[in-house]
Amino acid sequence: MEKVEVIILVRTIKANYPGFDKSPENIDRLYKYLKEFPFETAKENVDAHILTEKFPPNIAEIRGRLGEQLDSKRSKEATAEHFANLDKWGSNNTPPPEGYWEAMRQKLRGEVDA
Repeated sequence: MEKVEVIILVRTIKANYPGFDKSPENIDRLYKYLKEFPFETAKENVDAHILTEKFPPNIAEIRGRLGEQLDSKRSKEATAEHFANLDKWGSNNTPPPEGYWEAMRQKLRGEVDA
């Protein structure tokens, strides 16, 4: 994140929390801890914080839980891919190969090693 992006975050926070410190010293302090962090994620976290909290966000709240957010994003992408596959497979709607169901019955009965 660039320093100008930290200033954008500070302006957003200050607009919603009038008591928030927008001094150059505070901007420098925030930049120290946010410079390695992606701006878009920080902006999303600040926006979500504003919707639900009475007090301004601290650095930990601005950073959020990036690991959990990335896991959530990967999970959503995997789910979307799975549903796309289900749609694709449904449109191909072909019967299973000959002998498939009989082989399944034998496996379920324990007649054949899985």
